Amino acid sequence: MTQTPLNAQSEIQRTVRVINPQGLHARPADLLVRCADGFESKILVNKGSEQVDCRSILSLLTLGATEGTELKLTAQGHDAENALAAISELFELGFHELGFQEQGETSPPI
Repeated sequence: MTQTPLNAQSEIQRTVRVINPQGLHARPADLLVRCADGFESKILVNKGSEQVDCRSILSLLTLGATEGTELKLTAQGHDAENALAAISELFELGFHELGFQEQGETSPPI
């Protein structure tokens, strides 16, 4: 009889929204791939019924995720929580493509 280890790697999910005006184009997709490559977990991105590997820039681009698109992130592995936190932060920051005024700042950072 086999038992599931107590530290079995469960799947975690998080929903994110594309907030940068240009959507998920080549530069943000590259940032996602580079971020995902820093983790060992399996990371998938879902848009509706489409599911792609977060480590494949071409697959990410086929999602056609424009501004306002909701995506579901799924990760499985020992570092899944950290992976989704890092990837979610990229979405929250608009992949560093938002102007400082759009982020609520009144002057450029020093």
